[in-house]
Amino acid sequence: MPTVFDTYGTNAYTARDLSDLLADRLDVIFAERESDYRGVYFLATLADMTRLQVQPNDIPGDDGDDLYEGANPDMSVLFLVTSPAAARPLDDELSAVEGLTRLASSRS
Repeated sequence: MPTVFDTYGTNAYTARDLSDLLADRLDVIFAERESDYRGVYFLATLADMTRLQVQPNDIPGDDGDDLYEGANPDMSVLFLVTSPAAARPLDDELSAVEGLTRLASSRS
C-alpha cells in the first residue's frame, strides 16, 4: 500500500506545546520519546496506522548547526505525518492550527 508523507513546521510552539495542542484537536495521545538523532520528540499512531510525530528541527549534536529539515531553517518545530494513501487527510484539522505551515507533501 502506498504511503503519504506530509511535513509541517512552526515557530509558534515548542514541540511539547504543539503535541499538547494537537492531542486535543486530533483526540490522540502523544508519547514522549528520546532519540540520539531526533532528541526529545512526541509520537502518536492513529487507528488507520497514520503516524504523527512532533520534533525539534535541530538535530542534537556537537556543532548545533544541523537541521532535520534543512530547507526550512526558520522552522524550530516540525510535525511529520506518515499515513497510508487511503487514510483520511488531516488537512481540515491542521489548517485550523494557527502558526502551523505545511512545508511539503507527497500527496498528488
